[in-house]
Amino acid sequence: MKIHEYQAKDLLKRYGLPVPSGILCETPEEVKKAAEAISPCVLKAQVHSGGRGKAGGVKFAETAEEAETLARQMFGMRLMTAQAGPEGKIVRKILVTEAVDVEKEYYLSIAPDQEKAGLVIIASKEGGTEIEETAKKHPEAIVKIPVSVTEGFKKYQGIRTAEALGLTGENEKALISMLSGMAELFVKEDCSLAEINPLVMTKAGQLLCLDAKVNFDDNASFRHPDHEALRDIREEDSREYKASLSDLNYISLDGSIGCLVNGAGLAMATMDIIKSFGGEPANFLDVGGSATAEKVRDAFEILLSDEKICAIFINIFGGIMKCDIIAEGVVQAIREIEPQVPVVVRLEGTNAEKGQQILKESGMALIPADDMADGAEKAVEAAKKYAEKCDTEGTEGRGKGTGEFRTGRHYTGESETGGSDAGENEGIRHPEQKGGDAL
Repeated sequence: MKIHEYQAKDLLKRYGLPVPSGILCETPEEVKKAAEAISPCVLKAQVHSGGRGKAGGVKFAETAEEAETLARQMFGMRLMTAQAGPEGKIVRKILVTEAVDVEKEYYLSIAPDQEKAGLVIIASKEGGTEIEETAKKHPEAIVKIPVSVTEGFKKYQGIRTAEALGLTGENEKALISMLSGMAELFVKEDCSLAEINPLVMTKAGQLLCLDAKVNFDDNASFRHPDHEALRDIREEDSREYKASLSDLNYISLDGSIGCLVNGAGLAMATMDIIKSFGGEPANFLDVGGSATAEKVRDAFEILLSDEKICAIFINIFGGIMKCDIIAEGVVQAIREIEPQVPVVVRLEGTNAEKGQQILKESGMALIPADDMADGAEKAVEAAKKYAEKCDTEGTEGRGKGTGEFRTGRHYTGESETGGSDAGENEGIRHPEQKGGDAL
């Protein structure tokens, strides 16, 4: 879960870190009033994206009148940054903050260390907007110092970080105090990232958190009901937000083949095999091992709300998850939503035969698959044909519709490739599959 800069700074301040004064505004009039109290000032667009300065989302104003004029230009603008995606981010809030005379910029963050099952302090003398380029071109300029989760932050780790940044005396003490607060924030708030970029040395010799980013670990949200108030759903992908409400693991992608899978590993393998057959996955979606029919229906609805989707591949290997539960959810979803797009189904494992029987008796136009490779191949072919039909007929809204066009024959529980709309090349398998059954 991401939060805005002004919220991140509030958190840092709560844990004892120095941040510049600022006022959140939602109208040009509020910006003018804030600038009258803080002048000269900087106007910072509050969106969930880095690179705001290069995109015109950070402006300097000498006077309150200039601040108001700039605010009228900024509110409602669409920031196009490298992190914002092709649609950009709309500016709805502006943080008016004091202008700071900067002597030197640094980078400082705490992040998870997956290899050592702990945390890591990441620091560099080269902070600011070019930190990504610094990491790529000059990795030696990035210093990483491990921190044990069980033992917590230690003073010597702060000393090592200060040495890496060239800080001594009172500034070294200040940095150690800041890192102690950051580590406490990270652990107590269950963060996935706590970043200060840039951390600046002012011309007055003071360390200050000029910009901040804090992300929370969604898996620990049950411990922090107060975090929900910090959420700005307008900054999130609407499908990802809806998936989180249904306790589904969903990430939106740019392809045309929707994936409904149980298990994160199988979901990633499904995306890979779709690409190997020349298709592009539209999402990562893991319904989990304890999904109900209602949860599957919610997943189906989320998939079909994506107008890029030209086919859906349901790939289930039943272990804890029972195939008949998936089948009931699929039937319920199709009856209620009436998708136009073709749906390919592969069921294997616990209660697979029962699930296949449910789909067969439903009488719905579903495309059965023998195995994972067979399903991926059919999904790619069906998506191509459906996209061609849409282009020919000028169909709008591929995700859902009246159900007048649903590619595929009725579900029989058998994969008779000949005559199927999903493809005519019976022997095709994953390019790396040399024989036998696919995954």
